[in-house]
Amino acid sequence: MDRDVYIANGAGFSGDRFDAAVPLVAHLATCSGPRYLMFEVLAERTIALAQNAKAKDPSSGYSPYLENYLRPILHDVQKHQVRIVSNMGAANPAAGARHIHRLAEEMGLKPFKIAVLTGDDVTSYLDRQAIIEAETMEGTSLAGRDLCAANAYLGGDAVAKALDTGADIVLVGRTTDSALVLGPLIHEFGWQEEALDKLAAGTICGHLLECGGQVTGAYFADPGFKDVPDLAGVGFPLAEVRADGQFTITKADGTGGCVTKATVTEQLLYEMHDPSCYLVPDVSADVTEMQLIEEAPNRIKVVGIKGHERPEKLKVTVCVDGGYMAEAEMSYAGLNALKRAKLAGEVVLSRMRASGYNEEIRMDILGAYSVLEGGRAERMEGKNLPFDGDYRVRLALISEDRDKAQLLCNELQHLYCSGPAGGGGYRAAVTEQMASASILLDRALIAPHVKAEVIAHD
Repeated sequence: MDRDVYIANGAGFSGDRFDAAVPLVAHLATCSGPRYLMFEVLAERTIALAQNAKAKDPSSGYSPYLENYLRPILHDVQKHQVRIVSNMGAANPAAGARHIHRLAEEMGLKPFKIAVLTGDDVTSYLDRQAIIEAETMEGTSLAGRDLCAANAYLGGDAVAKALDTGADIVLVGRTTDSALVLGPLIHEFGWQEEALDKLAAGTICGHLLECGGQVTGAYFADPGFKDVPDLAGVGFPLAEVRADGQFTITKADGTGGCVTKATVTEQLLYEMHDPSCYLVPDVSADVTEMQLIEEAPNRIKVVGIKGHERPEKLKVTVCVDGGYMAEAEMSYAGLNALKRAKLAGEVVLSRMRASGYNEEIRMDILGAYSVLEGGRAERMEGKNLPFDGDYRVRLALISEDRDKAQLLCNELQHLYCSGPAGGGGYRAAVTEQMASASILLDRALIAPHVKAEVIAHD
């Protein structure tokens, strides 16, 4: 096919702006070639949370924001024949598809043809104990933990098979983020396994789009150093892709933000450990000879990407039970506030030790030391800090025992009347935690279980 393919991204994480896709759909409606809208909402642990939700309710397990993203644009998507590809299926793509069918019916729309991609959940066909005991890429051990989820990163070839069903909407679980772009390109252009440079270009195109507003100036913005116009109305990105793999990154007219060589470069380097060997299931991408060409304002053309043989193993993210995290905070302001905040934390630490808790407890004083100083008070000794500032003490721990985690919250709360003067704004929570690590599995173990299926309207 000689026509350009147009792909836009309406979300870069779970909970991203719900209205970002509206101007993108309006722009896609004016394009003459195949048009796609993707939503990328899965992080490494997001799907594990979805697996837990599915275990509690078999009709759940897909993105809780699915309707937030689709309701504003579903009518125009159908009117202008824009196809949707998204990992909002999470742990239960079929249930997500049924939700979309109900939503379309409620909105008075014709039924969509919806396909789902499954097979990423390796716990459904591989031995769970073997997964837990497998060697991790990080060198950590997961042995003895309860397995929450284990999902393989599928590639663009799998997404393309789902599109080959003729689906208007494709919901997947765990794929690489870039596969949501590469899949449509394989489907439209017919790129084969040996078209390594084109597969690499499609992968990098997906990598540039996958984080939404990051490539259009949103996460790039740094006032006075890297100014970005109209950040409140930042436009999310879209790509115009040609059959030879060259593509242009841009955004919808009339939206805020910017697309420049600098914004594209920052997003390109995000999570790229080796620019000569960016590994995904379909290819190993090499961007060391890549060039960025400014075609016009907010239009960056990308050329020169090379591809090498794909890896023989697929990455699998394994999530296990990680105990409970306790977080407790209280504010101190006015004269001598820093010393009062520090004393409050020290009182809680002392009482936790006296209760027999000898594990690590982190203490931060927000406004004095936290992120940049690693939460260590001794690193701040001698620093010139305001005597009468506004400080918030934060204490946190992770424990296998919920009661011990709750004890930390209780101890800080006690300081309302049993601690330094002027404490207020107490907030605390105990939340379940998960730990994750990555393993590598032969693709031959996974490939036979990867299936695309159309979910019919009831």
